[in-house]
Amino acid sequence: MKFSITKTRLGLIAGLLSLSLLLTTSVAQAQTKIEITAANLPSGFFSNPNKLITDLVNIAFIIAIILVFFYLIWGGIEWITSGGEKGKTESARNKITAAVIGLIVLAAAFAVLTLTLQLLGYASLDEALRFSNDQLKDTSYTAVPKGY
Repeated sequence: MKFSITKTRLGLIAGLLSLSLLLTTSVAQAQTKIEITAANLPSGFFSNPNKLITDLVNIAFIIAIILVFFYLIWGGIEWITSGGEKGKTESARNKITAAVIGLIVLAAAFAVLTLTLQLLGYASLDEALRFSNDQLKDTSYTAVPKGY
């Protein structure tokens, strides 16, 4: 005799198994008292939003540079394997040109960011963000000079 499972039977079995899992009780083992003080205060991976923004900008630059170099290498490999065919050589040359332009754009973006920070008197993006957050926290800071 051949045993076959139909969709209805399979659904019924799955439903019964999930119902039995829901009805079973499990023992919860938890602490009864949790003390949180300044010494053991949990902190996330980035406890400082300024560092988070700075690290994200740095990671974005690094990923972009890696992608540009992979695109450049891909164009070079295409050029080598083109075998002199005009269409493949043109496609490879376009990839190499796009990669070089991308590298120039990345270098220019980094230079503009660094130059702007230097002209504003900051050593890094983290320092500039820290200064702006300190201004927001300072309640005595006003945009209008005193006496007006």
